[in-house]
Amino acid sequence: MTEKIREEAAVDSQEILRKFDKESDYRVLKGFAAKIVSAIAITFSLFQLYTAIFGVLDAMIQRSIHVAFGFCLIFLLYPAKSDWPRDRIHPVDFILSILGAAVPLYITVFYKQLVLRAGTVTTVDYIVGAIGVLLVLEAARRVVGLPIVTIASLFIIYALIGPYIPGQLAHRGADLPTLVQHLFYTTEGIFGIPIGVSSTFIFLFILFGAYLEKTGLGQLFIDLANAIAGWASGGPAKVAVLSSGLMGTVSGSSVANVVGTGSFTIPMMKRLGYKPEFAGAVEATASTGGQLMPPIMGAAAFLMAEFTKIPYSRIIGAAAIPALLYYFGVWTGVHLEAKRLGLRGLSKEELPKFKEIVLERGHLIIPLVAIVYLLVTGFTPMKAALYAIFLSIISAMLRKNTRISLTDIINGLEQGARSALGVIAATACAGIIIGVVTLTGLGLKLGTSLVDLANGKLFLTLFFTMITSLILGMGVPTTANYVITSTIAAPALLMLNVPVLAAHMFAFYFGIIADVTPPVALAAFAGAGIAKANPLKTGLNASKLAIAAFLVPYIFVYNPALLLINVQPLEIIWIIITSIIGIVGVSSAVSGYLITNQSIVERLIFFIGGILLVTPGLKTDIIGAALLVIGYLVQRSKLSKTAKSH
Repeated sequence: MTEKIREEAAVDSQEILRKFDKESDYRVLKGFAAKIVSAIAITFSLFQLYTAIFGVLDAMIQRSIHVAFGFCLIFLLYPAKSDWPRDRIHPVDFILSILGAAVPLYITVFYKQLVLRAGTVTTVDYIVGAIGVLLVLEAARRVVGLPIVTIASLFIIYALIGPYIPGQLAHRGADLPTLVQHLFYTTEGIFGIPIGVSSTFIFLFILFGAYLEKTGLGQLFIDLANAIAGWASGGPAKVAVLSSGLMGTVSGSSVANVVGTGSFTIPMMKRLGYKPEFAGAVEATASTGGQLMPPIMGAAAFLMAEFTKIPYSRIIGAAAIPALLYYFGVWTGVHLEAKRLGLRGLSKEELPKFKEIVLERGHLIIPLVAIVYLLVTGFTPMKAALYAIFLSIISAMLRKNTRISLTDIINGLEQGARSALGVIAATACAGIIIGVVTLTGLGLKLGTSLVDLANGKLFLTLFFTMITSLILGMGVPTTANYVITSTIAAPALLMLNVPVLAAHMFAFYFGIIADVTPPVALAAFAGAGIAKANPLKTGLNASKLAIAAFLVPYIFVYNPALLLINVQPLEIIWIIITSIIGIVGVSSAVSGYLITNQSIVERLIFFIGGILLVTPGLKTDIIGAALLVIGYLVQRSKLSKTAKSH
């Protein structure tokens, strides 16, 4: 990448992150306060590494210490109000930081007494637990944002007023002490599965990501993508798709991914002729897809394994084909737009040399390849992440130009802990939602309501579940997104005998796509911020590019073979082929172009043909293929007439 492009790509990414990603809106401390925060963060990472190497502690102890570290740092780093100073700690936040550490540690210190009391709550237990619940809500508000806090608060209210609710959602209710005991002192609430996964697998993967960032893997992905696709029609847009897909394998945030790669790719797209709204949309759609891409899937893969009791290796295998179809859809949309506008790629002089990149920095990919291999061959996620962390440091030392210093290694420990704070706040808050669901049976009630609303019809239930997941996913980070959608939306599908994995994947997909679907499309808005484009138009363009994500979940529910469930080799090959052709048809209809511009009638033909091809069934495949052939012949005829007239 030339210096000129680098200069054009220079944007205030931190400001955009602060605006659209609450997790990035933290204090920048100096002096003694900065040293204190660094010491706590490094100690936090060392604690996590220690338990990964020598064995995890009892569940409640491990989780409470994990939350204590997290909340202590959250209240030190994230101000309560936007107008509070960013260069020093407010006294109120200092007090809350001490409380944030002390309240979860109450479980650690009095663990034996709490176990012996077997659910009996003393006055002190009740007060500490109530403060703990409030601290969870406040920590989530600061780091994650209001959407998840609003949902959790509504669930708490629902638990308390159950007897007064009319109709199917009514329940016997819970008094405040019972609710506090359930949420704070059991593994059904705040210290449930989400925090359990955060305190073991997820933290280590975040730490792994921090070290990959230190070694320069992100820039390597961008340079590799440039070398592979930068020369093609609409090259910079294809670079965005490739680099964001690669970054998505380790990234846990759509918005952070947009800003990380978009700061380079979006200015390049604009320079070569893409409209700002489309340039921002390409990056947003590609970055959001990273949350659907194995092996990490924004850390949701680990939660899915725990919730569904399906082996992790099975989950990432099932997620691979749908994720690749998603990216194929984005790539197709980008390619057709480039052809429609006649956009060229970058010149050879502007592009890095693939061979040089691989020889100079190719070894940085070793940890990523290793972690995939370890996960697939049966290592636990914790051990795989642990080995990958050490391997990322070792591999960086193989060449002088990528070597990292002892300071970088220590800074990696700090950065890993700081990057985990959003996940800790989100999973703790999501634990409140799960706690209310298990206490009141709300999941079953909501599922029954959705099925009743759809009159027992699978397609209508899928549609209502899609809308529910899109709404619940608005402004919520990936881990909490999955917890909420799988708890509230997925049960409806399970009632209609949809396979567990397909039901969870369906809800997860639409929860994630909320990041590019207006009105609250955080990834699209971040892309618009970099592109200096209209946010709503960027979101609409992103939704068009993400059309595959709206189709693929329906495919794998109606034909679970796409998720490798009870599949024969020839069957999966046929499904992939028809899905690819169908996605091309739908993408061309959305963009209004295949080999020349399409009329309304042609777009309708391509859209219906594409939908029929992605719908499982021999009859639909034949009719869909026939429609696409007709549409293609009409396009060829129009192109021939245009050529003759010139």
